[in-house]
Amino acid sequence: MSDLKEQILKILQQPQLAALATTTQDGKPWVRYVMVVAAQDMTIRCATFVSARKVKQIQKNPEVHLTCGVTDPRNMAPYLQIQGRATLNTSKEARHAFWSDMLKALFSGPDDPNYAVLEIRPYCVEYQSPGVHKPEVWKAR
Repeated sequence: MSDLKEQILKILQQPQLAALATTTQDGKPWVRYVMVVAAQDMTIRCATFVSARKVKQIQKNPEVHLTCGVTDPRNMAPYLQIQGRATLNTSKEARHAFWSDMLKALFSGPDDPNYAVLEIRPYCVEYQSPGVHKPEVWKAR
C-alpha cells in the first residue's frame, strides 16, 4: 500500500463528521453533514434514512464529494477532498455490519426498514496538509 493511501486511511478509518455534497434534482449543489468511516478497501460508509433527500439525489446522479479531516479549527490537521460514486445498500448484511449503538438515537435497530447504508467508492482523493499549497492526489486504478 502506498504511503499516501495509508495517510488517507489513517484519517478515514476513524468515525468522523464530513460534509457530503450531492446534486439536487434541478442540478444545484447541496451539502450536509454525515458521520463517515472507511474500510481498508477505501469504501466510505454512513448511515442514512431510506427516504432522505440525498438518496433521491444520488439515485439520479451518483457523483458525490466529501470533505473531512479537520475536527478542531484551532488545531489544523491534514484534510481530504474526496470525489466518488455513491450507492444505497439496503441488504441485511450491510445494515448489520455497519450497525453501532451510536445509531440507536435514529433507528430502532439494524432491521429498521428506514435504515440503510450509503456506500461511497472514491476515485480521487486530495490529501491537503497544513501549510502546503498543493495537495497530494490519490486516484483509484
